[in-house]
Amino acid sequence: MNILAFESSCDETCAAVVRDGRTVLSDAILSQIESHARFGGVVPEIASRAHTEAITAVCDRALADAGLTLDGIDAIAVTAFPGLIGALLVGVNFAKSLAAARGLPLIPVNHIEGHIAAGYLAHPDLEPPFLAMVMSGGHSSIVEVRDYTDFKLIGATRDDAAGEAFDKAARVLGIPYPGGKEMDRLAALGDPDAVPFPPAVIRESRYDLSFSGLKTAVINYAHHCEQTGEALNREDLAASFTKAVCRGIESRLENVLEDYPEKTLVLGGGVAANSHIRETVTKLCERKGAALKLLPLSLCGDNGAMIGAQAYYNYKAGITAGPDLNADATSRFSFHA
Repeated sequence: MNILAFESSCDETCAAVVRDGRTVLSDAILSQIESHARFGGVVPEIASRAHTEAITAVCDRALADAGLTLDGIDAIAVTAFPGLIGALLVGVNFAKSLAAARGLPLIPVNHIEGHIAAGYLAHPDLEPPFLAMVMSGGHSSIVEVRDYTDFKLIGATRDDAAGEAFDKAARVLGIPYPGGKEMDRLAALGDPDAVPFPPAVIRESRYDLSFSGLKTAVINYAHHCEQTGEALNREDLAASFTKAVCRGIESRLENVLEDYPEKTLVLGGGVAANSHIRETVTKLCERKGAALKLLPLSLCGDNGAMIGAQAYYNYKAGITAGPDLNADATSRFSFHA
């Protein structure tokens, strides 16, 4: 089954062709980083307009790279939620129109479930049940994957997501958007114990995270240095901030691995590309005897292939939509307690 899948929840316009949920025939991505960099973050209206301008060409490229025409496509899939509502609407309306014009099934996909499904593309032997942690600019979630379309949300951030916190910390250091890659590099050069930042956790919860206080602590520390004339060591601040993030992630995942029977963990989302987080989680899984399924960097960020992977299993479970499908900015999860 060849699925043409679209992803437009934030600032990448993506289209991919995925066969049977496991084989990527093409994966076309057009980034908008240059358009948003001068604003220090994603501007929703600019993102929506850019998706509108790009989505037809990205679709054509995905089909060409797969060596197919629309005659070789069996279904259309699209990220319908959650995300920036204007950006989502571009993808949803394009996918609805294409599915209606071709008489093809339309498959809605949850963005976070797509990040989890990227594990099927990177690890052909991966099958539920397993645990997953998805970390990105807008989401930080720990999930029990009971089956391909059966999810339990175990823990999540109560406020800001990890990616947002990294971007705000990077801005304090004068790093242009997006700041994750440069923060990763600086953290490797600094002293992680130089600044005692608080861990990114909710203390009364075994599973939930919180990045708002940590983000504020970084801003306050930078302001203190500026007001007192104390030199701000960029490497030390990046290293100390990254350590606080890693400590929070490690403590929550350690509790999950102790409390849940599954001993396989998928780490996904854009923030999962951070080398320090990858190292921390790798060591934790080794210590706990858990099998870690890391994603290649190409599948950590937003992409259409992950949407096509999850769409295959949604279709098999009878999860399809009609022309009344609408985008939703909130987490209209298939996750349940």
